[in-house]
Amino acid sequence: MQLGLLALALIFDACYSFKGITIPEEINTFYIKEIENRVRNAPSDIGQVFSETLKEKFLNESKLTYDEFNPDLEFSGEITRYSVSSVAPQPGEVTAFNRLDISVRMSYLNSRDEEDTWQQSFSFYSDYDRTVNLLDIQDQLIEEIFDQLVEDIFNKAFTTW
Repeated sequence: MQLGLLALALIFDACYSFKGITIPEEINTFYIKEIENRVRNAPSDIGQVFSETLKEKFLNESKLTYDEFNPDLEFSGEITRYSVSSVAPQPGEVTAFNRLDISVRMSYLNSRDEEDTWQQSFSFYSDYDRTVNLLDIQDQLIEEIFDQLVEDIFNKAFTTW
């Protein structure tokens, strides 16, 4: 029994697991290049806000430390869509709500394993009442959307080992 527990402990000691993610023991640092804003109608600081949101997620929910000079993992990307559209048309040519949709294209590089590299687009949206001015709730909507995008990127990076 003790031998089985020891073997199990040695297996799990080789990697770090938290909330369903797995990070190999040799991966200790990460770097996120500031995300570039490629869309004209988005708030000017949206790339910086997204970069900070992603960085905070990694710092708070992994063992990784931030290192811009020699990282084990490097993330870069760009905001590729920031659009508002009318959704759910109602009789009389009005819509029930509007939708804010944001997309980001991310690149991931693992310097410890150069085959572990990917590039992928992530997208999410949030709906809001058509009678509400977007500028009044824009920051809240962006935060909601970013939370989901960051979760998707985090899961893509750390659940595919």
